[in-house]
Amino acid sequence: MSLSKALRPIALAGILAISAALGACSFAPVYSSGTLASQPLLNLAFAKPNSRLEQVVYQELSLRFGHSEAPDAPLAQASVSTSAADTMLSRTDNPEKPVEVTATATLTITYRDGSSKPPIKLTRFATAGYTRSDQVLADREAAREAAERAAKAAAESLRLGLLAALSR
Repeated sequence: MSLSKALRPIALAGILAISAALGACSFAPVYSSGTLASQPLLNLAFAKPNSRLEQVVYQELSLRFGHSEAPDAPLAQASVSTSAADTMLSRTDNPEKPVEVTATATLTITYRDGSSKPPIKLTRFATAGYTRSDQVLADREAAREAAERAAKAAAESLRLGLLAALSR
């Protein structure tokens, strides 16, 4: 009992010292939405989407960064491509076949403020899986939904990559 009573003040002093040390630090949360949109480099103008997957990427990025209509706002242009591959080797006794969809997203940020800054170009990819069951409509919808999930994941990776590129 006397040992635990002697350790209480030491433990309390240690907790207070750690709290004071961490209180002096400042953190900028990566997953916040309000503080990032107030920075002028992150108020982006988005190009017109050419496909549903580009629209998904633009929606995800504008949700996190905000959207600007200013003529001198940096222009974000995305291109998204997908590919699908069977993940099962040659097993014919199972009618359900797992498929993996890979979305490759490229984001180019072009400055339109008259500065000579080079454009920022980022490429990220993400995968999502679905099961093909040889029912045409179900397979088509499952492939579309998996492609959208992969595009959303690639957009999140692009967002983090853009934050890293702008922080340098």
